[in-house]
Amino acid sequence: MSNDDAKALPDLAAGLALSDIPEGQIVEARAGDEKILLWRQGDGVRAFEGSCTHLGAPLAEGLVIDGTIRCPWHHACFSLRSGEALAAPAFAPLRQWPVALAGGQLTLAGPPRAPTRTIPKPGDAAPRTIVIVGGGAGGFAAADRLRRDGYAGSLTVVSDDVDAPYDRTLLTKDYLAGTTGEDGLGISPVTLHDLGVDLRLGTTVERIERDAKRVVLADGGALPYDRLLLATGAAPKPFDVPGGDLPHVRLLRSAADARHLLEALGDAKTVVVVGGSFIATEAAASLRDRKLEVHLVSPDPHPLEKVLGRALSDLVVDTHRDHGFVLHLGRSVSAVRGRKARLDDGLEIDCDLVLAGLGVTPRTAVAEAAGLAVDDGILVDRQLRTGDASIYAIGDAARWPDPRSGRSVRIEHWAVAERQGQVAAANMLGRGFGFDVVPFFWTKQFDVSIRYVGHAETPDSIVIDGDVANRDAAVRYLSGDRVMAVATLGRDRESLSIESDMEAMLRAGTSAAPPR
Repeated sequence: MSNDDAKALPDLAAGLALSDIPEGQIVEARAGDEKILLWRQGDGVRAFEGSCTHLGAPLAEGLVIDGTIRCPWHHACFSLRSGEALAAPAFAPLRQWPVALAGGQLTLAGPPRAPTRTIPKPGDAAPRTIVIVGGGAGGFAAADRLRRDGYAGSLTVVSDDVDAPYDRTLLTKDYLAGTTGEDGLGISPVTLHDLGVDLRLGTTVERIERDAKRVVLADGGALPYDRLLLATGAAPKPFDVPGGDLPHVRLLRSAADARHLLEALGDAKTVVVVGGSFIATEAAASLRDRKLEVHLVSPDPHPLEKVLGRALSDLVVDTHRDHGFVLHLGRSVSAVRGRKARLDDGLEIDCDLVLAGLGVTPRTAVAEAAGLAVDDGILVDRQLRTGDASIYAIGDAARWPDPRSGRSVRIEHWAVAERQGQVAAANMLGRGFGFDVVPFFWTKQFDVSIRYVGHAETPDSIVIDGDVANRDAAVRYLSGDRVMAVATLGRDRESLSIESDMEAMLRAGTSAAPPR
C-alpha cells in the first residue's frame, strides 16, 4: 500500500469512534503509514497489522468467520482474538497493538507486540522421539505445529534437499521471474533451527525398520522414533528422450534446480519449455517476463484442461499467446540434438535451454519397502496414519480418504501438504483429529490469478458464472447436482465464502456443496 493510500484511512493517533466499528466486523485504519486492522467484539476492540504474514495480502479484503480472518489470496487463517496463525500457508502471527478507549474514542496505547498464547501441555502418553522424513512444506508445518503445541521432546527432520525448508510455490513464479531473491523464499521467519529441531540436510533415508522403530540413513547412521512422519513429497517425471540428459536440458523441482536454471540462462535468448503442467506453464510465464523467447510445447491440446476445464485452459493459452509465446499444442519433443529441440512432427526449434515440466510421481519407495500399503501414494486413514499406528504420511506422497467425495485421493497442493502436516502433528500428540480440510490451491500466470477450492477429479459438468475473458468468474465443477470444486477469477472473497460453505457442509456430514 502506498503512503497516499494509507493516508486515506482513519488515523488512530487522532482517534476513531467506537460506533464506527460494526460489531463482529473489521475496519481499516492506520498508525502512521502502516495499515491497521480493527476488530470489535462488544465494547472490546483488538488492533492487528493489516497484511497477511505469508505474502502480504490485504486482510481487509478477506473474510471474517467466527472470530477469525481469512486471507483473500492464499486462504491463510488468523485468530482475531490473539493474532495467531491458525492455518497454513501463514505461520507467523499478526502483530497486535494495545488500544485505549475513552469517551467512545479508540486510540492506540503503545507499540505493536507479538501475541501471547497458551501452549497446551502434551499428555503423559506424548512420544519422546519424533522423526520427520522430508523437509518440504508438510515436514516444516508439522515440526512448527509440534513445537507450538508444546512438544519439547526430541524432534529430527531428515531431508535429502540441500536447502533448509523454502516456499516451493515461489520457484516457478517470483523467483524464476527475478522479482524475489534467495532471501524471500523462506516459509516462515521462524526456522527449524529456531524451533530446536535437529535438521539433517542432504541426508537420504535408506530404510525403515519398523520392528526396531528406527530409520536407517544412507550414511550408516540410524534414528530411533516413537512416531515417524513420512513427508517425502514427489519427484519430477524424467524427460526420457534422446538428448534429454544434455547439460542444457533441465528439470525444476527444488531450489537448487531453480538456482542452476538461472545460472544456465546466462545470455540465453530462446527457451523451450516442455509440458502442459502448472509447473511448466508458470515457469514459462516467468521466463517470458525475463524477455526471453519462449516456446511452450505441450502434449495436451488444451493445457490444464483436465483440472480447470476448457474455458480456463483457453484463457491461460490466450494469455500466453498475447504475451508473445510460440505455442506448440498437441505436440511433444522427440529428441534434443545439440541446441535444437526436435518435435514429433519434425519441426526443429533452435534454443539455448530446454526446461521439462512433465508432472511428478509420489516418492513412496521407502514406505513400500517397509511393508506399508501403497497405491499411487502411501495409504493413510482420516487421521493420516498408515497401517502402522506409529507412522503417519502426508502431502504429495500420501493418499487419504476424502470425506467430500467418499474416495481415496492424492492431491499435489502446497497448502494441503502444510495443513496435513499441522493435523498429523496434533495427532502424533494424541489429539485424534480427522483431516477434513477443504483442499485449496492457486496459480498465477501473468495477470491471470486463479483460486481453486475443493477437489473434482472427473466432474460431470462445468458451470460458469460471470465472464472468464474479463477475469470475473466463478467456475463450478459438478458431480451430478453437487458442487465439488470452484475456481474463481477476480472473486477472492467469494472463493473464501465458498470454502467456508464447503467446511460447513462437512461439519454437517454432507459430502459436497449444496446444489447450484
